[in-house]
Amino acid sequence: MLLVRHGQTPTTGASLPGRAAGLHLAEAGVAQAAAVAERLAALTKIDAVYASPLERTRETAAPIGRATGHRVKTDKGLLECDFGDWTGKKLADLRKKKEWETVQRFPSGFRFPGGESFPEMQQRMVTTLDRLAAQHRGKAFVAVSHADTIKAAVAQALGTHLDLFQRIVISPCSVSAILHTPTGPVVLAVNSTGDDLTTLVPS
Repeated sequence: MLLVRHGQTPTTGASLPGRAAGLHLAEAGVAQAAAVAERLAALTKIDAVYASPLERTRETAAPIGRATGHRVKTDKGLLECDFGDWTGKKLADLRKKKEWETVQRFPSGFRFPGGESFPEMQQRMVTTLDRLAAQHRGKAFVAVSHADTIKAAVAQALGTHLDLFQRIVISPCSVSAILHTPTGPVVLAVNSTGDDLTTLVPS
């Protein structure tokens, strides 16, 4: 599976948009989406392209779908974490909250007020990817999602505790590749932003 974070938006790095509707890619994000689509087009065994229902992920997935010859399918399991009452808040303000330290150092024990907990988000994302992997057994598929959801999926595949998942960086339009095998997942790439994806094979 090839996990792609959506491209840059006007709020990237400034606020926590969460699941709020109406957020589109910035001009830089549109260029990033075109570039990642070109990279993925070099892969010949992509069987499907999925995206979270939010605008920024669908806009990122659209050129990938065109480049690989697939109609983009939306899947709610790929949605961003539900940040509840924190949705839309500025990161500069959130960093002043006493709970912010828990988000960074003990995320497995934190639930966003009125929203999801990190373990619920990770379970949802991993279950969704397992389902999609079973549907496309032996073939690759693209899932366009969000930074935290991809970080959580990568952490699970690496056998890394959720409390350490903030150490993983997932940049806009980066590709992270995970191979499903009968004996467990194999992580082939994390946060790839420019490498030749055709070389991704188990060592």
